Amino acid sequence: MDTHSTTSAGAPGRDAHDRRFDLVEVRGARENNLRGVDVDIPRDALVAFTGVSGSGKSSLAFGTVYAEAQRRFFESVAPYARRLIDQVGAPDVDRIDGLPPAVALPQQRSGGTARSTVGSATTLANVVRMLFSRVGTYPAGAPMLLAEDFSTNTVQGACPTCHGLGRVYDVPEELMVPDDSLSIRDKALAAWPTAWHGKQLRDSLVSLGYDVDVPWRDLPRDKRDWALFTDDSPQVPIYRDLSPKEVWAAVAAGDEPSYMGTFLGVKRYVLDTFAGSKSARMRERAAEFMVSVVCPTCDGKRLKPDALEVTVAGRDITEVQAMPLHEVRDLLEGLLVDDGAAAHLSAEQRLASQRLVNDLRGRLAPLIDLGLGYLSLDRTTPTLSSGELQRMRLATQVLSKLFGVVFVLDEPSAGLHPADTESLLSVLDTLKATGNSVFFVEHSLDVIRRADWIVDIGPGAGTEGGRVVYSGPPEGLRDAGESATRRYLFPDPAPDASAPDASAPAARRPGDGRLELLDVTRNNLAGVSVAFPLGAFTAVTGVSGSGKSSLVTQALPDLLAASLATRVDDASAGSADAPGTGADVEATDEQGEGAQDLLLGDAPQATTGRAVGPEGRLRRVVQVSQKPIGRTPRSNVATYTGLFDRIRSRFAATPEARRRRYGASRFSFNLAPGRCPVCKGEGTMEVELLFLPTVHAVCSACHGTRYNPETLEIELDGSTIADVLAMSVTRASEFFAGDADVARHLDALLDVGLGYVSLGQSATELSGGEAQRVKLASELRRGQQGDTLYLLDEPTSGLHPQDADRLVGHLQHLVDGGNTVVIVEHDMRVVAQADWVVDLGPGAGDDGGTVQAQGTPEEVAENPTSVTAPFLRAALAASAPAAAG
Repeated sequence: MDTHSTTSAGAPGRDAHDRRFDLVEVRGARENNLRGVDVDIPRDALVAFTGVSGSGKSSLAFGTVYAEAQRRFFESVAPYARRLIDQVGAPDVDRIDGLPPAVALPQQRSGGTARSTVGSATTLANVVRMLFSRVGTYPAGAPMLLAEDFSTNTVQGACPTCHGLGRVYDVPEELMVPDDSLSIRDKALAAWPTAWHGKQLRDSLVSLGYDVDVPWRDLPRDKRDWALFTDDSPQVPIYRDLSPKEVWAAVAAGDEPSYMGTFLGVKRYVLDTFAGSKSARMRERAAEFMVSVVCPTCDGKRLKPDALEVTVAGRDITEVQAMPLHEVRDLLEGLLVDDGAAAHLSAEQRLASQRLVNDLRGRLAPLIDLGLGYLSLDRTTPTLSSGELQRMRLATQVLSKLFGVVFVLDEPSAGLHPADTESLLSVLDTLKATGNSVFFVEHSLDVIRRADWIVDIGPGAGTEGGRVVYSGPPEGLRDAGESATRRYLFPDPAPDASAPDASAPAARRPGDGRLELLDVTRNNLAGVSVAFPLGAFTAVTGVSGSGKSSLVTQALPDLLAASLATRVDDASAGSADAPGTGADVEATDEQGEGAQDLLLGDAPQATTGRAVGPEGRLRRVVQVSQKPIGRTPRSNVATYTGLFDRIRSRFAATPEARRRRYGASRFSFNLAPGRCPVCKGEGTMEVELLFLPTVHAVCSACHGTRYNPETLEIELDGSTIADVLAMSVTRASEFFAGDADVARHLDALLDVGLGYVSLGQSATELSGGEAQRVKLASELRRGQQGDTLYLLDEPTSGLHPQDADRLVGHLQHLVDGGNTVVIVEHDMRVVAQADWVVDLGPGAGDDGGTVQAQGTPEEVAENPTSVTAPFLRAALAASAPAAAG
């Protein structure tokens, strides 16, 4: 093993006599695939954890170092307080010495809601509300409001009509009555219930004098409006088994009714059912007739009228919160100028303004430095990418001014354009300069090169990794022969034929036609026109927030579906050619979606423009996003890809299973016959602890296998169904080597760099990049027709350069088959392999959204207006020797 011992080299910038106190000494780390790792990591340094995807980097940095730091912290916290904090378990390690307190900045999302915004997550919103309270311009005679009066999340500040959501429910007439040529008897009022209750409501209208046998549109307007929109709920006599004329005569004569019924207008019935029904099915049906509309009281601004009348620099607080952060900074600068927006302020207000503005400027600076100046304070956190979330958290930590802490970061460069990398490195240097250690898992070569120390884990993934290949200063990695990272940081003059290489550009494909988007408007795209060659590989580039995702993942599929009638599929729907996928496995994962709250989230965006292209050339569009492939732990890699159906069929075909008459469903952990009756197929049980958080312990009955003993008695080549689910993709490919159908699925997962993932790994535990590659694997094994457009958003995010090269190779293979691939990408090594590049910019948010350059990589690299050009030029130059070789 080529390693550089920290004991011999010491920690960067320290003398030998105090070296021991500057090291985090890890001994016997066995978390996940780590194989008894011993390593010394310097403190007060930038330390990069590198290695191929699945090698064990995160297991060492997060699962061992951070987990142990958190465990020690919890031991100092009162038991009652511990139950309020999300805990991780104790790591599997012999000992760790010299470990300071640690702060983790992962990419995983916490449970953010539509009420969680950039402003609330960074606490900037608190200072802005205080600024409006103390310094705002009030209407004459209005009393001063408190900061809470400017919050949509408080009773004092929220709009009384929409309760701070900005939208209210509506039940439009066109949904209640989709076909006005029908009569009431023929169910013109489609939103009413269809069973007995619906008949009772119809009979109520008969008693009220309605002719239920004429077309709805022929009824008088006032009668239609009352039946649809009345809030009255009168008691109405109901006469069974009488014709309308007989009912009207009985009402006129005052005859005794069969019973008295309560009438509900159609809109009220829908709203009452959605709000109060105990039946999920009825709530879902009611939701089909509902839409959310802008609140008429606050006009969608979510605040009470009094708060909206207070302004700073002529803007109310919602207008300030909707501005990009860099514009907020510029607006604040005007408050510090005597003859500017602060001219009317009293001396006391001017002092308060100075202090609050300086505080805000200080809080905004790291966010803008990290390339997030295009975000607004009211941007909801669920709409942020993982990289944006992590950089936002990083900026917050810079402001905390902590000292003597280990910051553990997960790919801080994810989603970051190379132009913004220098700002990121500056922030990391600031954290180190203020007396902290920064440990980061990273794949970006530019960021790794700036580390003081590299811990390279490998040499492969899963069982082929899990050991320290090298630990030392970056330059020493040059001699670490086993390191996959070395080949990219210090490329050999002669390329390694055994390594996957995507660095040498092939001949650019001209394409066999063009797909043109004309006059596109969506988010910050305003009247953009752009062309994509068909049968080619296109990379869309630009700084974060320039409009890349708006163009590729939103506008492009929208316009293709509208203008060219192309079928648009979301690969998150799973495998289209897997027979029976989800019939008895995934069903529980999809329930309850129909009744989601229409008021949560932003209003739906519309795309305008049109798409023009050769008729019939594109018959299918596949979006391979980073959205999760499942929402519960019951969804996993095997169930999503359709692989589990085939594996269960193999178990059902064994002699013993056939003798017992076990079908394939017997081997599903979601169905009663085969699953463990104690944990119901979960594999774990919730354990309630009085003063501690609820923990999940391995089920004592099935020991985590999820199955009952009888099911586990069935073996396939010596392995149970639980054993197979526990196998990594690599191990499973060996196990099923003789089964062509199963091997085809496994090979696709191997091809996208997921050999280290276990077949039964929960979908909720996959990163966004891993989820995207699982979807891509499902697509790669389909029969290719050459008429598909694949759209991918940062497909190499979270991938080691070696894995990225392999993935790009498969994308190129799709294009070789006549398909078209368009990706959003920041890695210039990958962009250099594209046939065509579309560069957006020049900046982010309102400063972006225009096409800066489009053409071959060489043409874009020479464009003087493109921010991407110099970085692409460098990538092309770096690939030239390999191309020559």
